[in-house]
Amino acid sequence: MINPKDYMEERLLVAQTMVRLYNRGLTTVSGGNISLRINKDLFCITPSSLDKGNLTADQIAVVGIDGTNYTPEFKLSIESEIHRLILVNRPDINAIVHSHPIYASTFSCVDSVESTINVKLTAESYYFSPELVNVEYSLMGTKDLARKVSEAGKTHDLMLMQNHGAIALATTLLKAFDKMDLLERAAQMTVIALQLKSSGIGVKSLSDEQCEEIKNL
Repeated sequence: MINPKDYMEERLLVAQTMVRLYNRGLTTVSGGNISLRINKDLFCITPSSLDKGNLTADQIAVVGIDGTNYTPEFKLSIESEIHRLILVNRPDINAIVHSHPIYASTFSCVDSVESTINVKLTAESYYFSPELVNVEYSLMGTKDLARKVSEAGKTHDLMLMQNHGAIALATTLLKAFDKMDLLERAAQMTVIALQLKSSGIGVKSLSDEQCEEIKNL
């Protein structure tokens, strides 16, 4: 018998992280979702239709890895299938943060190959997010989107979902949050760097050799 009250520690961590995500300006009241693996059979996830800036532990849904909702009083996020499939495909991953940060989400809409987020502007952003992949558009909440994102998530921990937002994977919620935070800062810096370049001011990115050094830390 699954009792959601047995997992209040994990549910509290998800609620706190979502409130932090909202307070940091990385998502909206209704947008984004966070999940955390509880064990091999269960995960918890932020529900739908609740204020993301004021979530509490008892408002976090507990879901089976098979998709069973053990908290039927809560409507699951429309993106819960994305989280479920990633957790199935990536046993090394325990935490997933999906949000709609303004600058990073803007880069999910650009149609120029050159206009991508430059994670090589700082050593910190490259260390935590060395590879960023773009996921082709599908309607939010659909199985097609879940399939595309979970497939990309097999080999990447950080993804931009076209005309939608971003998603970060990590072993812990803190690390997943950190990746999302750094991605948004890298996106902001990329905009500033492009403005500087257009004014004739040179901007240096990390060289291949420097990136290799960071990878080997």
